[in-house]
Formats: sequence, structure tokens, C-alpha cells
Amino acid sequence: MHDLTGFQRDLLYAIAGNDEPHGLALKKELEEYYGSEINHGRLYPNLDTLVEKGLVEKGKVDDRTNSYALTQRGEREIEARRSWEGEFVNVSA
Repeated sequence: MHDLTGFQRDLLYAIAGNDEPHGLALKKELEEYYGSEINHGRLYPNLDTLVEKGLVEKGKVDDRTNSYALTQRGEREIEARRSWEGEFVNVSA
């Protein structure tokens, strides 16, 4: 995961937190988080990069809509990242 941009990591987390979301659902989720509009020219190339890296699997909802899900590798990468973050950040509830 060290070679991903922050935006790509955020996409992975958004995918992990939803049940096979489609692109527009991810766009909405990230727009809420960032507080600004995410254009298609940013979103879809980054999703394609995650697919190419084997972290995300792209499926089809219908002829116009794709869904996205973490692969096992994507899940392992998130677990490893969270473990690494836990070494440095100790947040009490």
C-alpha cells in the first residue's frame, strides 16, 4: 500500500466500508469526506489503478454500472496499514 496515493487509500477504505459499492456511491462518500466535488476524471482512473494492482475487483451491476469490492490482497493491505498506524497512533475512545 506504500505506493498508493492518499486518495487511492481513501478509496480502498470507502470500498471496504460498503457492500460492493458502485462508482457514484463512492464518489458521494468521498465528496462528503473531502467536503468538495470529486470529478469523474479523478475517480475512475484511480479505481482502475486499484483494479490493476489487484487490490480491488470490478464487477457489473448492469450494462452501465460497475461495482467494486476488495480482493483478499486488498483486505490484507488494509489490515497491514491499520496495524502499522496502530504502532504510532493510540486513540482512546
